Amino acid sequence: MSDFSKKITALREDRGWTKTYVAKKLGISSMQTYANYEYGRREPDFETAAKIADLYNVTTDYLLGRPAKEKTASDEPLTENQKLVAYSIDPDISDEERQDIIELVKIAMKNRRRI
Repeated sequence: MSDFSKKITALREDRGWTKTYVAKKLGISSMQTYANYEYGRREPDFETAAKIADLYNVTTDYLLGRPAKEKTASDEPLTENQKLVAYSIDPDISDEERQDIIELVKIAMKNRRRI
């Protein structure tokens, strides 16, 4: 049994749902098709995998056993103070360049704390 199979089985059982119920919610005509996903005999196509993830309110990465992407500082929008600092250096730089400046400042602050 694959990680995918184990995860969808556990998710379904945690909710107290039957395989028939899940198959109907996913628009799969045969409960056996869904059951084969849980038994590890078959794998869903991308569209069905996405529907399964949506049904259980998880990501496809979770279902596939991939680690969650760590959030980085560059994923977060700049604060107003950070924008002002970057703007004061050069008002004509791009948002990407501003983000690079902020990252450099964060690295410098982090290294300063180590001393």
